[in-house]
Amino acid sequence: MTDQRQAALQFARTNRDLFLASLKEILAIPSISTDPARLADMQKAANWVCDQLRSLGMQKVKAHPTNRHPIVYGEWLANRGAPTVLIYGHYDVQPADPLELWKSAPFEPTRRGDNLYARGASDMKGQVVATLKAVESLVKSGGLKVNVKWMIEGEEEIGSPSLDEFIKQNRTLLASDFCLNPDSGMIAPEAPCITYALRGLAYFELRVHAATHDLHSGIYGGVVHNPAIALAELVAGMHDADGRITLPGFYDKVRDLSPEEREQLTRLPMNDKYYLDQTGAPALHGETGYSAVERVGARPTLDVNGMLSGFTGAGSKTVIPATAMAKISMRLVPDQDPKDVHKQLEKYLKANAPRGIHWELTAMQGSKASISNLENAGVQALSAALEASWGRQPFLKREGGSVPVVIKIQELLGQESVLTGFGLPDDNLHAPNEKLHLPTWYKGIEALVHFFMNLAG
Repeated sequence: MTDQRQAALQFARTNRDLFLASLKEILAIPSISTDPARLADMQKAANWVCDQLRSLGMQKVKAHPTNRHPIVYGEWLANRGAPTVLIYGHYDVQPADPLELWKSAPFEPTRRGDNLYARGASDMKGQVVATLKAVESLVKSGGLKVNVKWMIEGEEEIGSPSLDEFIKQNRTLLASDFCLNPDSGMIAPEAPCITYALRGLAYFELRVHAATHDLHSGIYGGVVHNPAIALAELVAGMHDADGRITLPGFYDKVRDLSPEEREQLTRLPMNDKYYLDQTGAPALHGETGYSAVERVGARPTLDVNGMLSGFTGAGSKTVIPATAMAKISMRLVPDQDPKDVHKQLEKYLKANAPRGIHWELTAMQGSKASISNLENAGVQALSAALEASWGRQPFLKREGGSVPVVIKIQELLGQESVLTGFGLPDDNLHAPNEKLHLPTWYKGIEALVHFFMNLAG
């Protein structure tokens, strides 16, 4: 182990209490991006990040204004010929409601045992601070030997509406070899992970109409089609008996898993029992021919996220509803395009909607899937770093969810992202009593020290 690597690791271990105090500072700022009453707190959080970057000697540090909340940028480009890493993060958090379910105030960081409780502790202020403190450990122990650029936004929790334009206007400023995105997590405290693929998203609202108003089911039942029944039949027909999606052409561009990838995924400690324990469901369900972990990360899905029609209050009311509505989302895999899926859903509806109803389909959100090359320098450096910190080879996993910023960076900057993070499945993200497991967080800081040293080496 090199002298600087050892010195930086020792600095990180010696200063754990100071690192924790710094984390508590940013956690105490209620930077809720969706709340107009928190504009001052959003600016305060952005300024805090700027101050941290300046204390590390970063240059061109600025909170760039947007239509809503600032995007913080800073850079260190003193290492000629060394790799350049764009570090992504966000300082905004979800609302803390319902407040009555918190055991301690959401913006008063409270330690209970090995966990620190606060909104944003895991998602993702803890991950941003871990990266800052890893860089600090290197700066204070001989200097940072790679080039870094920071892009820390304040709108991730509201869909990053300003990020596209910021990236488009600053392509040269943000140019790098790859992006480090620590907004991911681990399977368990002793199971470090690299997320190399994310599913995309296509989200729709489907409305079905029949009569111009609700009708008495005794007088008109059997004469006018019931939109609720029609909608239920349409939704039910979107899957066959084997769990495959029946939209015309839906699987035409779906990228198959290679035998090597399927073998790699079997290493993950996420068998059927894992998912049953996590969900409380009596049995698993899904596409025939694939394991649960493959269905979650590597196969596309179609789900109903909500349905509404007719009378839903207490007691009874005998009506044929005039309308029915369903929110439908699809998780997409590499090579699928949300625009193609939109056309496939329309084609299905035209072919299967019964006479006597009208339907309207609205596309609400869409993003493509992403997948990283496992042989790139960032993945290799991070894999070795996690193994050095945890003493075991990290798991490589596909994430079932979507992280739109990864696609934005891939499409607008041409950069792959390396995703990791030190949050755990039980961290209560977006829920009351969000927490961060501190022993894992400290180990994560050391892993990031190894990561930057590996790149420099």
